[in-house]
Amino acid sequence: MENLILVGASSLARETLTAVRADGRFRALGFIDDNESRWGTSVNDLPVLGPIPHILEYPNARLVVCVRSGQSRARLVSRLRMLGIPDEQYATVVHPSASVPGNCRIGQGSIVFAGVAMTAEVYLGRHVVVMPNVSMMHKSRVQSYATIGAGAAIGPGARIGEETTIGMNSTIRDRVSIGRRAETGLGALVLRDLPAGDGRLETSPVPFDTQAPFRREDINV
Repeated sequence: MENLILVGASSLARETLTAVRADGRFRALGFIDDNESRWGTSVNDLPVLGPIPHILEYPNARLVVCVRSGQSRARLVSRLRMLGIPDEQYATVVHPSASVPGNCRIGQGSIVFAGVAMTAEVYLGRHVVVMPNVSMMHKSRVQSYATIGAGAAIGPGARIGEETTIGMNSTIRDRVSIGRRAETGLGALVLRDLPAGDGRLETSPVPFDTQAPFRREDINV
């Protein structure tokens, strides 16, 4: 059993710890967090060990980055890289109740929660977070640092961009592409390609129709 440190004493870290303990492949040693007020405290019976540079005291421990925003995860991984942390030190956490066929690929550092169902040839990049009960159809692709909210459905051949956030219970039509750093709202029904964006894409239960013209004001940047 390998030792594991969770980077970020966040709500996502608490959720990830549940998956880690269910998985049984790792022994969680504690959390690393830059918030000084948390040092020496405990979260879910595990200690907060200290700030980010403290990771270097555990060279043989695997790491999983537990911050919810994809952009924040990317920045933190970049910071850890500058500290000398190699890509292979990151653990991939998959809850045992997730259905992941052998022809699916999950990138280093990704987290897959309970009840996720992948059908065939699904691809996840690095440091992707897939929340509970997500359905991912064949040949769908999720790029690095994306976050897929609980209950979302990703259609066959759909493409989710890097650092993109798919809101809870969203449905993404087959072969639709969603650009880098785009964000769908809760319960969105996405029927056409969406461009990259740095702000929230406001959605509602009203679907994005393939015949509707794209309006710049649909995205707040």
